[in-house]
Amino acid sequence: MSTVEAALYIVATPIGNLEDITLRAIATLRSVNLVAAEDTRHTRRLLQHLEIDTPLTAYHEHSSDAEAARLCQRIVSGEAVALVSDAGTPMISDPGYRLVRAAQAAGVRVVPVPGACAAIAALSASGLPSDRFLFAGFLPARAAARRTRLTALARESATLVFYEAPHRLQETLDDLVLCLGEAREATLARELSKAFETLHRDTLGNLVAFVAGDSNQCRGEIVLLVAGCTAPEPEVDAPLAELMQALASRLPPREAASLLSTYSGVRKNRLYSDWLAGQGPSADS
Repeated sequence: MSTVEAALYIVATPIGNLEDITLRAIATLRSVNLVAAEDTRHTRRLLQHLEIDTPLTAYHEHSSDAEAARLCQRIVSGEAVALVSDAGTPMISDPGYRLVRAAQAAGVRVVPVPGACAAIAALSASGLPSDRFLFAGFLPARAAARRTRLTALARESATLVFYEAPHRLQETLDDLVLCLGEAREATLARELSKAFETLHRDTLGNLVAFVAGDSNQCRGEIVLLVAGCTAPEPEVDAPLAELMQALASRLPPREAASLLSTYSGVRKNRLYSDWLAGQGPSADS
């Protein structure tokens, strides 16, 4: 019998060092009727370490809507279920949100049990501004798509936070230099809370050389943090305004602004609002 209220508990687990689990997380995992895990083999090792024998079931990106409904029905029937990912906080670059949405739709209470998160841990020790940050998750694996995504983020003023696979680290750094410039400051956070933890802040250009000179940096779990853009936004000069006018005559104006923003560095909202201001009161109809 569960000793906690029937609900879906979103339980953060350690990202490396097992001592980073919270007392509340331990109590919750011990008390629920069932633990839904991204990888039951991985979570079983954690539960064995904690001497917890709560039953496990798999819930991951390939789980069906029917599986989510089954878990929700167990909660509706009075059981408590904990959702965990392989490491860190569920829902941060994992598919658990689908189960949360199903639970909410079923009228099930969703309870966060906070704890470790690689993105927040890396940000806290990065030496980069943390008053505003944008978590961008994993970049696309294909080079062209990755460069398109980075180009769209090039003018973002908030600190950028990415997760990256170790075998793509070098090419991602190369693309960051290409799209954001070699002088942009960045921090490589690798294997956080583990034996070979690395926190290295430098320019993107120097980070490329640092990783190229040490193959160990392309191993383990990686968070890349990049300082936001501090350069002043280019002005909407007469030629740019004329180009916006020409594009807006052939495309929906918002689409024209978005397209032109990619190449000019001027925010799409500013391009659109400046165009709108020159069209008269009926332009947005």
